Amino acid sequence: MKITVMSVMVDDQEKALQFYTQVLGFEKKTDIPMEEGRWLTLVSPEQRDGVELLLEPMGFAPAKPFQKALKEAGIPWTSFGVDDVEKEYERLNKLGVEFTMKPTQMGPVKLAVLNDTCGNLIQIAQFI
Repeated sequence: MKITVMSVMVDDQEKALQFYTQVLGFEKKTDIPMEEGRWLTLVSPEQRDGVELLLEPMGFAPAKPFQKALKEAGIPWTSFGVDDVEKEYERLNKLGVEFTMKPTQMGPVKLAVLNDTCGNLIQIAQFI
């Protein structure tokens, strides 16, 4: 068994596509129109055959208060691995990305948390 797709709920798929591709650097892999929204997945340019990130529309009513509660509690929806958190923080900060947590070392991991502008906090992490 392996993970092939993980999802992040977004309030606006087009806005999320722009942020996740043009700012974070992911690439669009699949874009299939559905009844409500699109089956819209992204991949890392470093792992085109790796795990796909589904930008899932907020079509399920209970998802919205769940997303809001996570964000208000400061809990990231998911985490992306990076080679260098400090370098990625500086790059994204110059692009205007809002961080709720600057690079912080926690044991063997350095973390930072950013606002994806689509209702979620996203953690970037580097194992040191």
